[in-house]
Amino acid sequence: MLSPENANIDNILKAFQHFGVNLGLERIQQLLADLGNPDRQVPMIHVAGTNGKGSVCAYLSSVLTAAGYRVGRYISPHLISWNERICLNEKPISSQELQQLLLQVQSAINPNAESPTQFEVITAAAWLYFAQQKVDVAVMEVGLGGRLDATNICNSPLVTVITSISREHWQVLGPTLADIAREKAGILKPGCPAVIGQLPPEAITVVKNRIQELGCPAIFPEPAIALPTPGERWAEYQGIQYPLPLLGDFQLANSALAIASLQLLQQQGWQISQDAIVSGMANTKWLGRVQWTSWKNQRILIDGAHNPAAAIVLRQYVDSLDTKSVTWVMGILSSKDCDDIFKALLRSCDRLFLVPVPDQSSAHPEDLATLARQICPELALVATYPDLVSGLEAAIASDPGLLVLCGSLYLIGHFLSLDRPTPANNNPHL
Repeated sequence: MLSPENANIDNILKAFQHFGVNLGLERIQQLLADLGNPDRQVPMIHVAGTNGKGSVCAYLSSVLTAAGYRVGRYISPHLISWNERICLNEKPISSQELQQLLLQVQSAINPNAESPTQFEVITAAAWLYFAQQKVDVAVMEVGLGGRLDATNICNSPLVTVITSISREHWQVLGPTLADIAREKAGILKPGCPAVIGQLPPEAITVVKNRIQELGCPAIFPEPAIALPTPGERWAEYQGIQYPLPLLGDFQLANSALAIASLQLLQQQGWQISQDAIVSGMANTKWLGRVQWTSWKNQRILIDGAHNPAAAIVLRQYVDSLDTKSVTWVMGILSSKDCDDIFKALLRSCDRLFLVPVPDQSSAHPEDLATLARQICPELALVATYPDLVSGLEAAIASDPGLLVLCGSLYLIGHFLSLDRPTPANNNPHL
């Protein structure tokens, strides 16, 4: 049951939902100007990428908070509530504060001008909140693409980060990796330092050309090295050793990007001690991404895995567990590359339980079942269910062994909003 404030938040934002995805900077620039340009009052770290940008934002926010700074963090999408998108020192904004901010943003909208989108409204609310709270720095995650994303209104970010580039949202960003890279490289600014992840050749060429055009001091970090420590995972990047609580080998790359960004801040005079890095990394949390939990006494691995690149890294993690077969509970949006996601995840003798993603443009489970059988005919079982609960219950009743819920962050959010699942120790062997 939603609180009155949360119901009001939903109602305010639903009024802008039908404007959909409409990339461009004119509306957000005008809206922020009408609000007194709160974005100009807040130093910014800007993070783009197909995958990994959320966890990099989580690392940066956690470490800067541990260093004693007042840190705003803005991410998307949320898993359960809008409040998750706007955080101050790791704590989501209260519903009462968010409602008041949205009303303030709503009142600033010119009724005679083109309406802002839902994402632009919540982005403006984030900037307003960070300015009002006098944060020292805002860690801002790009929503979609980069060049024309509503977060891309700062001319001199402290650091810009591009975590990864793969083929997602190609319907909007362009069909090739070069097209997508061009859009993500749109967050780079003249003379502003950039940290660039490991990118495919077609993408890195575009990004490097843009870096050269703009004169950006750029760093291209290699992934961190996993340290052979018992129990808690530790990693090392350029002599800095730190805990790595988020699972998956890809976090070696993501954490290196975060550490490299923090080193750039240190060069700019930010006071970030080794102790702050260790405690900040240790306390980093990022829900719904390669996370162990349990539901109805069944241990479950959950992950968005909502595009082929994310599905590949999930399968790599699953393979590291040395399991003979996997029971998948999956729902996928109709706009996603379902065939490539299945190719990355499914293996012979796996079992697949397909469900719809609620309240979204979901691919039909029956269509997914047909596709899955074509891609992996050796599946031990393919079954469809009308909702997530019935699919999970059937999977659990089948004595699943390793049970993985994935395919959509919206599906993971719906799962987390059920009778609260029990957080589990992120050690797969317990």
